[in-house]
Amino acid sequence: MAERMMVIGGANGERHEINASMAVRHGMIAGATGTGKTVTLQTLAESFSRMGVPVFMADVKGDLSGLAEAGMENPKITDRLGHMGLSGFRGSGCPTLFWDLDGTKGHPVRTTISEMGPLLLASALGLNETQTGVLYTCFRVADDNGLLLLDIKDLRAMLKYVSENSKDLAEDYGLVSTASVGAIGRQLLILEDQGAGGFFGEPALVIGDLMIRDFSGNGVINILDATRLVSASPRLYSIFLLWLLSELFENLPEAGEVELPKLVFFFDEAHLLFDQAPKALLEKIEQMARLIRSKGVGIFFISQSPLDVPDEVLGQLGMKILHALRAFTPKDRKTIRAVAESFPGNPDLDVEEAITQLGVGEALVSSLDRSGKPTPVKRLLIKPPESRMGPLEDKEREEKISHSPMKAKYEVLIDRESAYEILQKKAEEKDRMEEEAMRQEEEREAERKEEKASKPAKQGRSRQGVGEAFFKSAARSIGSQVGRSIVKAAFGKSISRGLLGSILGGLGR
Repeated sequence: MAERMMVIGGANGERHEINASMAVRHGMIAGATGTGKTVTLQTLAESFSRMGVPVFMADVKGDLSGLAEAGMENPKITDRLGHMGLSGFRGSGCPTLFWDLDGTKGHPVRTTISEMGPLLLASALGLNETQTGVLYTCFRVADDNGLLLLDIKDLRAMLKYVSENSKDLAEDYGLVSTASVGAIGRQLLILEDQGAGGFFGEPALVIGDLMIRDFSGNGVINILDATRLVSASPRLYSIFLLWLLSELFENLPEAGEVELPKLVFFFDEAHLLFDQAPKALLEKIEQMARLIRSKGVGIFFISQSPLDVPDEVLGQLGMKILHALRAFTPKDRKTIRAVAESFPGNPDLDVEEAITQLGVGEALVSSLDRSGKPTPVKRLLIKPPESRMGPLEDKEREEKISHSPMKAKYEVLIDRESAYEILQKKAEEKDRMEEEAMRQEEEREAERKEEKASKPAKQGRSRQGVGEAFFKSAARSIGSQVGRSIVKAAFGKSISRGLLGSILGGLGR
């Protein structure tokens, strides 16, 4: 594998290079507010783009859009380049695409409920085991019945259908708890309030559109506007980032050792991501950070302190760029000591002391060499970017978006027939059939009443009732028995003999 080096900065008239091939081992940019983290991020993104590596970054503060336009040289930049042993500043912008989950400051970013999948969605919603099982049931029933789950209204319709038909579905899919369905619905409501309604739908983002190059072979830098997203919709922000990493992991082939990353992610203000993400979601992010490097994808976390990143993730980071940290309290001193111990040693540098003495745009840098071993930490001036330092004007951004090759592909929302529409038709058909059955029954009842009313009443003696016939028969039976008893008592058995004798005698004669 060829070694690809890029300039990160320099000191004492000597430039310093880092191995870009090792970016798949991930990295971190940390430092207090105002120490130069954003410029360092911009320099790295620009350098990767020049090497043909596509870049994706979440712009939390709104000041990264300047990557799209050329920067201007000034005396300070010229002087800094001289201290790093560099010359020949060439102001130029990078090929850039702008994205936004709600489509306000970039192309809309969408995915479908089906593409999100039940496992990732359950983690994002913070569901327990029982509720996760119900969600899996919804997805399975939808698959078995050819119902597409594209947006949140599709999932709500599916939850309602499964709940109302739980008895019929129990044999094949297991019992569905009404309480669990209600809990999932409440979590969806929270997600909708954070703006997820626009995130789920079509056309869904094609991951390959984030991994393109321009005609000159430069990697395209994708900038997601997250200025509102991080503060107003932190859970949605976490869900989006995890979904994006999951899609890359599932769709990209194994890369093994690569000469250059296939894609590099920069997650600015990472502490917001880790502080506000649900525990289940945090575990998924940690797992993805460990696994996704096998796909040739590198991740850089940008935060105010290295300790903002969980230890499980921090241990995966091969490149560390640390700007100044402030030590105002005993707790701050303890943090600085812990951070200093995380860097590879350098006998010529007191790391703990240097951390508090770094100037703006100055950093402690350690990366990985060709064999994957950490290089000794060095104190460097970071190379200034050749693109504009500062955001674009609104008109400039709008112009970039209007000329983007992705505009025609993602701007128009598509709402094709899916689970919601199909289940709604079934419900309407069921209601119609029930109404028709009730109408027919009412008509038959009216016909019976009309037929009964139209029959003429019978003349003469009415037919005796069952009770009347019974009493008459009983009376006749009683009368016959009484008569026989009276005759027998008066004449005795001689009558019967006399009669028989006369008859038999007459026959004899």
